[in-house]
This record gives sequence, structure tokens and C-alpha cells, in this order.
Amino acid sequence: MNHLNSIAIITSEFPPDPGGIGNHAYNLGLHLSINQFKVTVVADQRNYNYEDEFCFDKGQNFEIIRIPLRKLRFLMYIQRIITIFRTVRKNEVIIASGKFSLWFVALATFFFKKKYIAVIHGFEVNFKKAYLKKSIDTSLKRFDKVIAVSNYTKSLVNYLHLKKIEVIPNGFQEFDRNHVISKNLDGYPSLITVGSVTDRKGQKNIIRALPELLKEFPKLCYHIVGKPIQKESVLMLAKSLNVERHIFFHGAVTDQRKHELLKGATIFVMLSEQTETGDVEGFGIALIEANSLGIPSIGSKNCGIEDAIKNYGSGILIEKNSAIEFGKAIEIILNDYENYQRSSKIWASNFTWDLIIKKYIKTILN
Repeated sequence: MNHLNSIAIITSEFPPDPGGIGNHAYNLGLHLSINQFKVTVVADQRNYNYEDEFCFDKGQNFEIIRIPLRKLRFLMYIQRIITIFRTVRKNEVIIASGKFSLWFVALATFFFKKKYIAVIHGFEVNFKKAYLKKSIDTSLKRFDKVIAVSNYTKSLVNYLHLKKIEVIPNGFQEFDRNHVISKNLDGYPSLITVGSVTDRKGQKNIIRALPELLKEFPKLCYHIVGKPIQKESVLMLAKSLNVERHIFFHGAVTDQRKHELLKGATIFVMLSEQTETGDVEGFGIALIEANSLGIPSIGSKNCGIEDAIKNYGSGILIEKNSAIEFGKAIEIILNDYENYQRSSKIWASNFTWDLIIKKYIKTILN
């Protein structure tokens, strides 16, 4: 048995609540445990009604420790430190993912000699407030290794000149594509975005382009899948542009329903942008999931999506605010759709967790 067999994953998000960091932490823990590592995950309790989280945790084959949600947040912070320190002491490799995790695990490095690995996604290394940015910079320097989920995310910390940093992209969990029952979504072409309705995910950028796109594709419809956080403001924008009839909100859905909707779409679109607080798209695993079903993608440049799209292969990269580029990209894909479908599936095959976990194991053991 390897002396680095016991691994603790300290994460700021974790299922069953949605979120890219949580999905990544879950699959990392699952596939490390499948590969015979002893895994413990530490995550916050996100809901006062703990039943959903309890049922989810009970169904896993690795240990999950939840830090109780408290109305007095400073008590929760104290409990975080106590729980994280206890967990660090009992394990040999510590993986921190998410801003709170980076801070608290960096503190633990002063007290326990372990192997410390940070996973950075985007937002947590791109704060606009100087004191927050400085705190993360200082924390990252305490880790033995840093893993960035994309070359874009890595570029955000280039100025730190970290000696041991590498890029390991996000992975997606394969599913039986043959058993995804779906029907074509309304509209042709039918565009789809999967992700919480927020400024970062860029649904508004797509809606702003619709008046121009509809001149060339009058039957086009846009399907929005995900937690409707900013649905009302998105709908107001659509109404102001007189395109609301071409937009469908599907809300938060199950994985099975997500796959059905994806398979029924023509093109996946994600024109993400950086928010005023510095929130950015670190990778864009939803594009890879769509590709695995043979759905080509269109995504924005200058963010982690550049690593998630093989340009003019699995999809096309465009400027997020260019309706002209957007329209040309749609036309190019539709005119060579079968080749884009085939290339999308091949591209997605590079991002299965069976392959990604091997890169993590190599980093952990070296």
C-alpha cells in the first residue's frame, strides 16, 4: 500500500447542490476511491434541512464530513478550522479546492507536515479587491503543488512564478448515450446553454445577439437550462429586444433530463464573460458534455472555454459580443454538421474521468 494512500479533499462546494467546483471535487473523490485511495471529503453543509445531503453522503463509498451550517457564521468558521485541522492530521495528502479551502489549508501547513496540493478554477485567483487577492497569493505559495483546470486559469497566477504548477483539465462522467431518449428542441437551429443563469455564464450575451441572428435564422430558438438566479433580468432584456418568443427556460433539471435536452439541441453555446467581482469561466465542462453527445459548441474567447473547444473541430471560438461572428459560426457548423458532430465526440473522449484521474494520481505520487 502506497504511503500516500490517505487523501483529504477540502472543498468549498459539494453535491447534491449544483456547482462546478463541487462536481469536480465529487468526481475527484469518487475516482480516487475507485483507484484504491482512502478518501475523506470535508465540505460545508449548505442547507438547514440536511436530509438531501445526508442521503447523498450515505450513498458514497468514501467518507464525507459536513461542517454544520450555523446562523452565527463566525461559529461556522471556527468549526471549519477545527474540522479541517483534524482531517489534515489524519491524512497524508491534502487537496484544497475553492477559496475558503485554500485559506484554511494554507493555515494548516504551518502546523502539519503533509503533501499539500491546491486546485484553482478561476474566480478564487481573480479577486478584484486587493486584500483578497493578496490572501490567495500568499496561500498558494504555501502549497507543494498547484493544479490549474485550464491554461487560462494558470495564466491568472503567472505573476507568482509558482515552481510546481501544471494544468489538468476538468473531466466529465461518461454516461450511456444510447439510452438518452430525446426529441428535437423547438427551433432550428436550436441553441442551448447549461449553467446557472448569471452574468458569468453569458446568457445575456446570446440574447443581445438574437435580433441579428434571427435575420438569417428566423426559426432559431434559444434554450436556457440551469438554476434561474437572474431569470427575471434576462427575460426583461429579451422583452426589450422583442425576442422573448424565441427563448425557453427549462430551470434546474436532473442529469438525465439535462442529457435529453442536450441531445435534442443543434448547437451548445456559452458566451461567458468576466464579472465586475472577477468571476470567470475557468474551463466549461458543460461544453464537453454536449460534445460527447455529438453537439458542437460555440464559446467565447479570453476565458477557460478556450481549453474546452477545439477551434473549428469540436466547435468555434468567437468574441462574446460579436453577433456577426456568432452568425458566421452557426453557418459554418450547420454547413458541415456531420463532421462537427464526429469531431465533437472524438474531442470529448479526451476528458473522461478515467483519463483525467490518471493525471491526478501521477501528480499525487510524484
